[in-house]
Amino acid sequence: MRLFLFVLLILLMVACQPEDEKTREAEMYNSSGDMVGTATFSEQADGVKVKVELEGLEPGFHGIHVHEYAKCEGPDFTSAGNHFNPTGAEHGLMHPEGPHLGDLPNIEADASGVVNADLMLPQVTLLDGKNSLTSGEGTSIIVTKNEDDGMSQPGGDSGERIICGTLTKEKSKGEKSPTDPTQNNDESEK
Repeated sequence: MRLFLFVLLILLMVACQPEDEKTREAEMYNSSGDMVGTATFSEQADGVKVKVELEGLEPGFHGIHVHEYAKCEGPDFTSAGNHFNPTGAEHGLMHPEGPHLGDLPNIEADASGVVNADLMLPQVTLLDGKNSLTSGEGTSIIVTKNEDDGMSQPGGDSGERIICGTLTKEKSKGEKSPTDPTQNNDESEK
């Protein structure tokens, strides 16, 4: 009975949040600065759903992870930092001491280089609180050239970062293009 009441309370709290706090969209850019799609994050009772819609990838599997900083300085996107990992877990969905909270299943680009995938991040939230993806300055979502092997430390041996988008408390207004790969973010905002 207590478990039922607890779950009901959580559902009511999530349902009472304003709609604009429950959904965020990250515009996704490649290392050349071209917008190649979106990642839409939606608060759910059991975590955050991520709808990924991309084009222009090499056909096949690619790793995808949420990273600790909302920075996408091209062309290598290392400004995004490491995987989002506030619990200090090991990397990998298949690792017995993992995963990082930002670890997601690989995505697959079809023969045309298009990705349409629905993924889940079960232990995170878009709302204020523990494991929030939008607290502070936010986080980023990165797609890598190769697939994540689900075990290797620290990042799944998934190759270079090829696509990046930022996730913040503020809704994306589509006003700014990505960081010019030849500049850093500080210069582009002056």
